[in-house]
Amino acid sequence: MLKSMTGFGRGEYIDSSHRIIVEIKAVNHRYNEIVIRMPKSLGSLEDKIRRSIANTILRGRVDAFITVDEYGEKKRTVRVDKELAMAYHNAMRELAGLLEIPATDNIYHLSKYPEVFKVEEITEDVEQLWPKLAAAIEAAVANLMKMREAEGANIERDLLERVDKLSSYIAAVEERAPQILVDYREKLLNRMRELLAAVGAEPDETRLLQESAIFADRTNFTEEIVRLKSHLSQFRATVNSPDAVGRKLDFIVQEINRETNTIASKANDSAIANIVVEIKSEIEKVREQIQNIE
Repeated sequence: MLKSMTGFGRGEYIDSSHRIIVEIKAVNHRYNEIVIRMPKSLGSLEDKIRRSIANTILRGRVDAFITVDEYGEKKRTVRVDKELAMAYHNAMRELAGLLEIPATDNIYHLSKYPEVFKVEEITEDVEQLWPKLAAAIEAAVANLMKMREAEGANIERDLLERVDKLSSYIAAVEERAPQILVDYREKLLNRMRELLAAVGAEPDETRLLQESAIFADRTNFTEEIVRLKSHLSQFRATVNSPDAVGRKLDFIVQEINRETNTIASKANDSAIANIVVEIKSEIEKVREQIQNIE
């Protein structure tokens, strides 16, 4: 089944202590690029987050947005800057000596000086948060993939319809091929008769056969038709593959386009030239759709 490269998914994990929200947006991209926006406290988990997403999303530009809310009382601790407290104490004693006044140190007074006491929050081990975050990521990726698969199914139907059109055009080219030589031989014969009428001579049948044989060899595109049919068969088989097939389909379409150009240059026939225009139009539409496939 084909998967589109575009989509959106949201996952959420909630318990008594945390609420984690993960939102993932994916768009077309030639390679697999994952950009993560999250709280700085989760920095050590970035590699796990990236691998968790990349295991499922194989191609496209992916933007992941992660928010974490903590519930309940936050754990705090008070840290004393002992060196700074001693520096304040020594400075006050020095100032008292300079002014020749009694030094009256008071511990409560000293504690009011800036930066002596610092209140710090105790951060939890983010590794313990990982199972919760992983559950939210898994839900977001699953929802994203549902959207990708739904859009991919629509693209698949469109592509197969266009491949059927290409098959019908190729069948028309193949049906027209024998008539090319017939028309050429008739035109050549009429031209020879016009030129020989002045001298009362008839066209040389042997010469006519030689020219027809040369033309037939120069305009033969049987091999190209066979390869085109093979490419279309391979295209259909690839579409049904469970793997990421966007790049492979793009290569097959390039080969289809190349064989079509060869037929156009060999045929030297207006009817086939018109069919080739239709084929190339469909090829371009197929190519545009493939750009959306993982």
